[in-house]
Amino acid sequence: MVNAIYPGSFDPVTYGHLDIIRRAAGVVDKLVIGVLNNSSKNPLFSVEERIELLEKVTADIPNASVQYFEGLTVDFARECDAKVMIRGLRAVTDFESEMQIAQTNHSIAPDIETLFFATSLPYSFLSSTIAKEIAFYGSDLSGLVPPEVEEAFQEKFKKSSGE
Repeated sequence: MVNAIYPGSFDPVTYGHLDIIRRAAGVVDKLVIGVLNNSSKNPLFSVEERIELLEKVTADIPNASVQYFEGLTVDFARECDAKVMIRGLRAVTDFESEMQIAQTNHSIAPDIETLFFATSLPYSFLSSTIAKEIAFYGSDLSGLVPPEVEEAFQEKFKKSSGE
C-alpha cells in the first residue's frame, strides 16, 4: 500500500491544488492533504477554515483526507505512514525552490520520496495569492477556485469591509 501526503498552506485551495489532489489520489492508495500553518505567511483563512474548505471540495475523493500539521513535513509524513510526498510544479520558477526542499527532506528522511506533478496547463499561472488578489477586487473567480471558496471569500471580504 502506498500512502502519500500533499502538504501546503492551501490559503485557500484552488483548482490548481484540486488538479494535483485528484491526480495524486489516482496513483496512491491513501492521500493525506496536510494543512500547514506557515509561520512565514500571513494567512487570510484560519487553519480551521482551510481544513473545512478542503474537506468540502475533496469529499468525493474516497482515498483522500485532510489533516492539520505543524513542524517538519518529513515528521508529518512519518506520522501518516507515508513514503511519498506530493508536490506541484507550476513553472520553471517553482522548480529551484521545490528541488531544494526535496533534497533537504531527502537528507533528513531518505526513506521518503518526493513525487512532483506538473500542474495541468489551465492552472499553470494560478496560485492562492493570485486568487486572493482577484477576490479582494471582486472579480470573477469561477475558473480559479471552487464555488465553496468563492463563497468563503465573499464572507471574508464582507466582514473585513464592515458590511
